[in-house]
Amino acid sequence: MNSKINVLDQIISHPVIPVYYNDNSITCLNIMSACYDGGIRVFEFTNRGEKALENFKLMQKKRDAEYPDLLLGIGTIKTSDQAKTYIDLNADFIVSPIVNRELAEVTKQHGVFWIPGCMTPSEIALAEELGATLVKLFPGDVLGISFLKAIKPLFPNLKFMPTGGVDISGGNITGWLQAGVTALGFGSKLFSPPSKISNGNWLTERCRQIGDIVMSGI
Repeated sequence: MNSKINVLDQIISHPVIPVYYNDNSITCLNIMSACYDGGIRVFEFTNRGEKALENFKLMQKKRDAEYPDLLLGIGTIKTSDQAKTYIDLNADFIVSPIVNRELAEVTKQHGVFWIPGCMTPSEIALAEELGATLVKLFPGDVLGISFLKAIKPLFPNLKFMPTGGVDISGGNITGWLQAGVTALGFGSKLFSPPSKISNGNWLTERCRQIGDIVMSGI
């Protein structure tokens, strides 16, 4: 865990968060590097396959050696046992698709930043009760910008991050920002190659472009 960097402060300062998984370790390392070169400083790897633990360890090793200012967290954590596994590996933060009391307790006990996923006002209220300060709106494309606009005034002390189907278009990003999000989690749409690839740096360039849009809209 990078104890020198405050997770929430880093997310606020670098609000574009890639959300990624691949079985291939070399692919994972290359993706992380490309994103970092594009200005990414918070990266969520997901616990979505049998190679998750092994690849996370390799990514941490590379991060520690080359990218000391990159926060590397783990997502798709649904149980306290899963959380403990990655807490023992010093994951910088834990992201869940659900709100779970045991998850909240284990992350709090170990001083690890927890981002729960919520879909309803009741879930958001529970997340706040359990101590969350940043809530993942999931799935973001299903809930939509109008949902955030409607519920945000009800939770003035919470920060929000849509994840799941968030589009990389400038209009969509700007819409979320204007609705008051603190950060945006980008999954498959971020990593889908453009129809015409002019060079091998397209992901780095895309991250940089999205970062420019976000920072100009905040």
